[in-house]
Amino acid sequence: QVQLVESGGGLVQAGGSLRLSCAASGRTFSTYVMGWFRQAPEKEREFVAAIKWSGGSTYYADSVKGRFTISRDNAKNTVYLQMNSLKPEDTAVYCCAAARAGVIFTARSGYDYWGQGTQVTVSS
Repeated sequence: QVQLVESGGGLVQAGGSLRLSCAASGRTFSTYVMGWFRQAPEKEREFVAAIKWSGGSTYYADSVKGRFTISRDNAKNTVYLQMNSLKPEDTAVYCCAAARAGVIFTARSGYDYWGQGTQVTVSS
C-alpha cells in the first residue's frame, strides 16, 4: 500500500524559508512522477511543482518559479520542496502526490496517491 507522509510545515515570517519533505513507501517509485499541490482556505487545490523520479525533470507553477525548488533523494525515497522568499499568499495546506503514469501533470486528476498534507502559514 502506497503511503505518502509530509512533514516540515509551520509558521514563518514573510521572506523566510521552509523545507517540506514527503516520505514515500509501499512501491518502487522509479517510474513515478511526484508532485506538490496546495490548498488555501476557500480555494481550489492548485499545482505547485512536480518532478520525475527517474531523471529528475521538474516543472513549476508560475507563482512559485524562482522561489521554490523540488528535489528527490532516491536512497531515502523522499521528495522535498524547498520554499524561499515566502509570501503570505503561499499560506496553505501542502500535499504530496504520486502519479503512476510517469508524466508530469498539473491537474489533480493525473495523480493516484495523496498524502494528508502539512500546514504552511506565512505571516506578514
